[in-house]
Amino acid sequence: MNTKNLFTELVNLENQNFLLSIMNHLPNPDKILRKTGKTIEAYRDLKNDPHVWSCIQSRKSGLLGLEYTIAQNNSDSNVVKFIEDIFNTLDINQIQRDILEAPLFGYQPIEVMWKQTEGQRKFLVPSNLIAKPQEWFFFDIKGNLKFKKSSVPDGIHPPPKKILNVQYEPDYHNPYGHSLLSKCYWAVTFKNGGIKFWVNFTEKYGMPLILGHYTRGASSEEVQKLADVLADMAEDSVIVSPSDIQIEMKEAVRFSSISLYKELIKFCNAEISKAILSQTLTTEIEMGSLAASQTHFKIRKDVILSDIKLVEKTLNKLIQWIVELNFGNIQCPSFKLILNDSDNSQKIERDLKISQTGMIRLTKKYWMNSYGFNDDEIMEL
Repeated sequence: MNTKNLFTELVNLENQNFLLSIMNHLPNPDKILRKTGKTIEAYRDLKNDPHVWSCIQSRKSGLLGLEYTIAQNNSDSNVVKFIEDIFNTLDINQIQRDILEAPLFGYQPIEVMWKQTEGQRKFLVPSNLIAKPQEWFFFDIKGNLKFKKSSVPDGIHPPPKKILNVQYEPDYHNPYGHSLLSKCYWAVTFKNGGIKFWVNFTEKYGMPLILGHYTRGASSEEVQKLADVLADMAEDSVIVSPSDIQIEMKEAVRFSSISLYKELIKFCNAEISKAILSQTLTTEIEMGSLAASQTHFKIRKDVILSDIKLVEKTLNKLIQWIVELNFGNIQCPSFKLILNDSDNSQKIERDLKISQTGMIRLTKKYWMNSYGFNDDEIMEL
């Protein structure tokens, strides 16, 4: 084989390997990103919209006010104390905020920063959890998360127990999850367009029109001078004119057009509320029936419960990693968010009625798992 053919074969082999790398890269199937040709960064820009930001804060606030506990789950009490001490050093509030970015973008990689403790026995514990930009990562055709690197087209697998990958409603065909901000994209785009036209309309017709009358025999120079004087009057509101010149103020008729812009913005805001909060009443305050209000707040509670499960699942994964690294494969305690007593009232009432029948005895493990009690907080009769 001559040198030229060998070089051609090597180039073809390199191109083939590159294509295989690209083929292993599963693109985000998000229809908005595919149609617009933009990256997921475009969704981050949507947060600049005041109504989008308000809805995001409203959704997150439903969870951030809750207290948490580390439930024992039949694990060793020393392990529970170990996990509690670690969580007391972490900014749990900020970590929960970062986890709740996953529903907005579809997925949220969070890097775990590990450190070794001092003392006679060394432990590996997380010192911080840092949310990383979604555009730094991609999924391969097997649904594995990979880190992008320009020199490695196929990407890099993150080290074990390094990235907590929070996904919102992923499936086999779409490991990127479903982005709520994707559902807001066109509503924000149309609303911004409407606001732009409204501002232009206000600049043009918001000020009253100044109508000047001149005599039929006036020269073109006199007409132009009158126009210049009226233009100056629009800024200074002062004019001196001869007695034979009549000046009138004409209000622009604009109410129908303003109503059109308001309705467009109102509709777009309602669509944004439905996408992020699954309802509109808690952000769009209007007259409505009590039944409608109760329905909307029930939907909000269901959204909060969904977010609670997402946060608990993520932090329980972190607890599993901590326990495996320091104690091996043993029973793990669990992170649980505590709802208000009013939210648990129906469940508590049901459990008490079941217990009072004497036919069914709820176990100690049930009370610990359901209400977050620790082992030493329950005394069996």
